[in-house]
Amino acid sequence: MARWLVDPSNPLTSRVIVNRYWQQFFGIGLVKTSENFGVQGEHPSHPQLLDWLATELVRTKWNVKAMHRLIVTSATYRQSSAVSPSLLARDPENRLLARGSRRRLSGSVIRDQVLAMSGLLAEHQGGPSVKPYMPPGLWRSISNAKYVQDHGDKLYRRSLYTYWRRTVPPPTMMAFNAVEREVCIVQKEQTNSPLQALTMMNNITFIETSRLMAERMLREGGKSPEDKIAFGFRLSTSRFPTSDESQILRDVHRRFSQRYRNDATAANALLGVGEFPRDSSLNAAELAAMTMLASTILNLDETITKE
Repeated sequence: MARWLVDPSNPLTSRVIVNRYWQQFFGIGLVKTSENFGVQGEHPSHPQLLDWLATELVRTKWNVKAMHRLIVTSATYRQSSAVSPSLLARDPENRLLARGSRRRLSGSVIRDQVLAMSGLLAEHQGGPSVKPYMPPGLWRSISNAKYVQDHGDKLYRRSLYTYWRRTVPPPTMMAFNAVEREVCIVQKEQTNSPLQALTMMNNITFIETSRLMAERMLREGGKSPEDKIAFGFRLSTSRFPTSDESQILRDVHRRFSQRYRNDATAANALLGVGEFPRDSSLNAAELAAMTMLASTILNLDETITKE
C-alpha cells in the first residue's frame, strides 16, 4: 500500500499534498475542500495548475523544500495584496489569484516573530519539548498533574517546541485559531476576536518581548524619540512610518512618558513582568513608556498580518 500511495501513476497523494501547501501560503487551496477530494469535494479552481504541481512534486522525488520555493518565488505569490472594491466584490476569496494573499499570522508564528524582534528567540534546533509561560493551574481541570514551567532559554524557544497536551492545548495558540489535536483537522477558519487583542496586550510573553524590544529601541534606535520610534516601527513592519503614523506614535509615547514619570510604582510593576532581567542602566520611566509604545507597534494589524 505504501508503494501504491507514492507511485507516480497514482495522482491522489501528490495532488492532496500540493493542495495543502497551496492552502498554507494562500489561505485556501486550489481545491477549497482540502479535507475532501472525493465526489462531494469542490472542483479545483485551476485544475491544470494542480496537475502540474502534483507531477512536479513527483518529478523532484517529493522534494518539499523545492515545492515551497517554487510557490513562494512565483509571480502569483509575489503579487501585491492590495485589492480594489470591484475586484473584492467579484472575487472575495481570491480564487482567481488576481492579488497576493493577505492573512493574519498563526498564533505560533506571531509568538516566534515577537520573540525574534525583541532578540529573545532561542534559535538552536532540536531537543525535548519545553514549557513556557502558561496560566497557573492549567491542567487542574482534567487531572492532578501540575504544569511545571521551564526557565531560562527554554522560555524563548520557538513555538514548535512548546509542550502540547492533547486535551489541554496552549491557550495563546488556541486564541489565534490553532487546530485542536483531539481529532484530525486539515483546515480551520480564522476569526478576529477581542480575545486576540487582549492576549497580545496582556500575555506575559508579549509584555516581556515589548520590554526587550523597547530596550533595543532605546539602545539602537538613535538619539531622538523620532528615530527610536522609526527604528521600532521598521523592525516590526519592514518600512518606515509615514508622517501621520509617526505623529500618532509620538503622541502615544509622550502620554505614557508623563504617566510613568508620575507613577514609579506602575513603571516598576510593568518592567518586572517576565523572567528576563531588565537593563538597569536605562531610566525606568522612559523604558516603561517605550515598552508600552513597543506593545502598541506589536499590536498593529500590519505587524501580525502577512501582506
